[in-house]
Amino acid sequence: MDFGLNLPSYGSGASPEAVVRVAEQAERIGLGAVWTFERLLRPVEPVSYGGFAPPAPLPEAYAVVYDPLETLSHVAARTSRIRLGTSVIAAPLHPPVVLARRLATLDVLSGGRLVVGLGQGWMAHEFAVAGVPRERRGARFAEHLAAMRAVWGPDPVRFEGEFYEIPESQIGPKPVRPGGPALLAGAVARAAVERAARLGLGLNPVVMAWEQLEETVSVFRRAAERAGRDPESLPIVVRVNGSITAKPRAGRTPLTGSVEQVLDDLPRVRALGAAHVLWAMRTPPDEQLAVLEELTARAPV
Repeated sequence: MDFGLNLPSYGSGASPEAVVRVAEQAERIGLGAVWTFERLLRPVEPVSYGGFAPPAPLPEAYAVVYDPLETLSHVAARTSRIRLGTSVIAAPLHPPVVLARRLATLDVLSGGRLVVGLGQGWMAHEFAVAGVPRERRGARFAEHLAAMRAVWGPDPVRFEGEFYEIPESQIGPKPVRPGGPALLAGAVARAAVERAARLGLGLNPVVMAWEQLEETVSVFRRAAERAGRDPESLPIVVRVNGSITAKPRAGRTPLTGSVEQVLDDLPRVRALGAAHVLWAMRTPPDEQLAVLEELTARAPV
C-alpha cells in the first residue's frame, strides 16, 4: 500500500506552477500517485446531493477546477515515475470515443502511469450542460465503459448499444496495457458498488466511518464473486476527504488527525486490502506534503 494526494488544481490556490511543484515534490518523497477530479461548474443555487444530504451550496473552491486530463498531461511531462490518477471523472458526461481517446493519449504520453477513476455522475446541472439525460445513468455508465473498452481493443473497432454506437473504424492510440489503463469506480450507493464489481472495475470509496467502509468493501467483494471475478484482482483505492494534521485531533474520522493517529489506523485499512490511500486534503500543499513525507517514512512497508 502506498499514498497520494490531490493536486492543487482547484480553488484560489490553483496555478500551473503550484500543480507542477506539488507533483514533483510528491514524486521526490516517494508518494505513489497524484490525483485530480472533475467538476464542470459550480451552480450558485443550492445543489441536491441525490438523497445523501439536503440541498446545499457546493464549496466555493469548485468555482475554479482545472480539467483533470489536461492537468495530468502537464504533470506527466514534468515527472517520470509517480502514477497519475482521476478521482473521479463522470464518464457519461463525455462521448465514449472522445474520452477513451483522451485517456489513451495521456496513458501513452505518461508511459502507462494513468489510473482512471470513473463515476456515473450525480449533479443534475452537469448532465444538463453536457446535454445528456440523467435518467438511467447507471445503465448508461455500464454501456459507456463497454464502448471505451471496445475503443481500446483491436482495430477495427465496432460497437452497437442502446445509448452508443461506433461504426467500424480504426481508433488510436491504444493504451500501453492491453485492454486499457487501470480503472476504478467512484461508487457510494450499494447498487453502484455492486455494478462496479460486475463490470470488473476496482473500487474508489470515500471513507466516512469504519463500519461504512468495511461494509462497502464487503459488498464489493461479494458482488465480484457472484459475477465470477476474483475480488483480489480488483484494486481498492480509499479516498479520504480530510486532512492529516500536525497535532492529534479528537472526534476525527478514519485516516485523519495526526501522523500518529493515521499510523494507528493503517492496519485496519490494510486489512481491507487497500492498494492506495488518497488524501483530498484541505490544508496548504506544503503542509500536506510534509505530513505525507513523514507518514511515508514511518509507515510499515
